[in-house]
Amino acid sequence: MNTSAPALSFEKQLANLLRARFPCLYVATWEENRILNLIRAVAANKELIRTPRKVFEWSLTEGIVNGGKPAVEDTKAALKALEFIAACTEPAIFVLKDFHVFFGAHNRPPDIQIVRKIRDIIPGLKQSANPKNIIFVTPQLLLPDDLEKDISLVEFALPSVEEIRNNVLTPMIETNRHSGRIKINLTPEEEEQLAKAAQGLTLHEAENAFARAMIADGMLHIADLAIILEEKRQIIRKSGILEFIKSDLNIDDVGGLQNLKRWLVKRNKSWLDAAARYQLPAPKGVLITGVPGCGKSLLAKAVAALWQVPLLRLDIGKIFAGIVGSSEENMRRAIQTAEAISPCVLWIDEIEKGFGGISGPSGDSGTSTRIFATFLTWMQEKTRPVFVVATANNISALPPEMMRKGRFDEIFFVDLPTYSERREILKLHLKRRLRDPGVIGSFTLNEQALHHLAKLTEGFVGAELEQAVIGGLFEAFHEDRAIRLKDFEHAIRLTVPLSVTQAEQIHSLRQWANARAVAATPLEDRSDYATSDKPTTPIPTTADDIVASRGGRSIDF
Repeated sequence: MNTSAPALSFEKQLANLLRARFPCLYVATWEENRILNLIRAVAANKELIRTPRKVFEWSLTEGIVNGGKPAVEDTKAALKALEFIAACTEPAIFVLKDFHVFFGAHNRPPDIQIVRKIRDIIPGLKQSANPKNIIFVTPQLLLPDDLEKDISLVEFALPSVEEIRNNVLTPMIETNRHSGRIKINLTPEEEEQLAKAAQGLTLHEAENAFARAMIADGMLHIADLAIILEEKRQIIRKSGILEFIKSDLNIDDVGGLQNLKRWLVKRNKSWLDAAARYQLPAPKGVLITGVPGCGKSLLAKAVAALWQVPLLRLDIGKIFAGIVGSSEENMRRAIQTAEAISPCVLWIDEIEKGFGGISGPSGDSGTSTRIFATFLTWMQEKTRPVFVVATANNISALPPEMMRKGRFDEIFFVDLPTYSERREILKLHLKRRLRDPGVIGSFTLNEQALHHLAKLTEGFVGAELEQAVIGGLFEAFHEDRAIRLKDFEHAIRLTVPLSVTQAEQIHSLRQWANARAVAATPLEDRSDYATSDKPTTPIPTTADDIVASRGGRSIDF
């Protein structure tokens, strides 16, 4: 991934905030031990922090401790702990664990006494002769309105590949190699591959994944990559927001849309170091709109297979939660997870249902607007190779700011399949299903049969073509005989295509796309509308109208 300037490490960023006397910092993370180790390292590093500081830790169960020993009695109560902080005169960092329970967690109102006490001691933290800082470490980001201006948020990323390898994988390998109970069969390059496979997990989750791989067959080798990825899928599913999609699709399994396919092929591996010679940024993403049932979602799945990267699906509906502040945190966590396992494809299906109507009254106290703003800002500024594939059926429902340049690399329009595309789609489905010689019988899948069926299905979308093939097979199955061409013809005649039932909407969508989107179908295929035989199924516009408005700008990649 190419960036103009390297980002500050977490240790350097934290040290700068501490030296600048930021009184209260907030780190939302599940990795309590990892963040505590980093805080202790920064607090003792004179080069980073100039003035070394003691690290005091507080929890409801232990009170305030230093070095694992109680620093003072009777500080389990939060108010007592804050009084100790206010009275402390030595350079110190106070790590308060799970303090979000006083900020309104679990649908309870914030503890107004605790909130007020924090506001009371903040001036003293700033003016103290010796530097003192409070760091809230919690698994959730939850701040009462009264403290939003007083507490600074610090982003704490999931472990890097180097951290996973150095802190988890290598120690586990050395321990088990010496014990002799587990056989280790890995080259240094394969160790790197396993560490990369675990990226996006916490150190604890990575340790569990490697342990599972070792226990499965009593050894650790590169074949365990699949086990680690499966463990990773299970862990990501627990969030309930991101879904790890396992797709066996190939880009060739998507019929037609050659213009879009060529665009994607040219951007494959552009996030690797080889692209640095050309000063290329990683592609941001594409917005694919068009007629429902024409393969938009199918293509999103095929992109990840083409690029050989993980595919994550983001359900916008799951972002919104009942607890105030949780929705914003869900979006941040989803983005953080996607970036941690990059390069990857982040698929958002029917994005207009999640972000449509943002500009109007929402009745949710601005939560939708804030989540939308977070997503847009990330899309504009992201530097990690997370390729966003968003699909939309009703493009007019999306806010205009989402579609301006800089958010997505391109907007593609997927129209009704042309004659050539219908032939290709029918051929794919027929070949996939006609495998048993007893079912095939005397039926021959030749160019004449494909030409005939493609003519009959003018105005059909990809999903309707698939159902026509399935319907024909049901005809033969019902009578327990071999398939015949007439079976498919019968299924086609029984289908009323979307181009008829939603003619006005499709025509309107084509008019919108004509000036605002790039055609997913190349120009040579779009000419089929002017040259193919007269369709037997009505379509919503004349052939001349289709040629004039089909597929947007005539740009071929």
